[in-house]
Amino acid sequence: MLISESDLSAIWLTLRLATTVTLLLLLIGTPLALWLANTRSRLKGPLSALITLPLVLPPTVLGFYLLLFMGPNGPLGQLTTSLGLGTLAFTFWGLVIASLLYSLPFVVQPIQNAFAAQGTHPAEVAATLRASPWNTFWHVRLPLAKPGIVTATVLGFAHTVGEFGVVLMIGGNIPGETRVVSVQIYDHVEALEYAQAHWLSAAMVIFSFSVLLALYLVQQRRQTSAQAVVGLRYEP
Repeated sequence: MLISESDLSAIWLTLRLATTVTLLLLLIGTPLALWLANTRSRLKGPLSALITLPLVLPPTVLGFYLLLFMGPNGPLGQLTTSLGLGTLAFTFWGLVIASLLYSLPFVVQPIQNAFAAQGTHPAEVAATLRASPWNTFWHVRLPLAKPGIVTATVLGFAHTVGEFGVVLMIGGNIPGETRVVSVQIYDHVEALEYAQAHWLSAAMVIFSFSVLLALYLVQQRRQTSAQAVVGLRYEP
């Protein structure tokens, strides 16, 4: 059998990591994206650049500085140690923090674009009906941003599944704790276990292709439906 117990453990850990990170990114990224879509603050440019930085920064650079930040002499490491939690480096939650930062632009940008595309009209209409900002967000803005949220969810999950450099720097290679699928493939190649590496790599290719294809088909279906609605609206 090509798949081993360590492969199954790596797959389960990867899915657990991707699910945790995606849920946290949606909680953090949605209000952040709303603020970026609406604000005229001078901080918008620097904050947008900071969020986008992982797209161009080598993963090992981000992982290196996060390792220092979480280490025993780093600010976060000293804080968690003082709380009796130890350091987060080479732990599952250290991977979560690193993945949050590395996958943040893949979640924030689609949701920000969805909020920005709405303009101010929906919120203004809701205000004339005496809806509170909270009700406007939950019942108007959030439903209208659903396509962007779906895209962000898919991209955030898929990107976290495929991480390698950051997770290797922060998590190392601890079975059952930080050894995700990408690291498991690396181990198989180092051990010249090409059959096992091929199986896991092929699974990653199929998964990534399926996710992107499904996302493309959903977006194409929405565009077709929108064009049909516009055509009916302007039909003489």
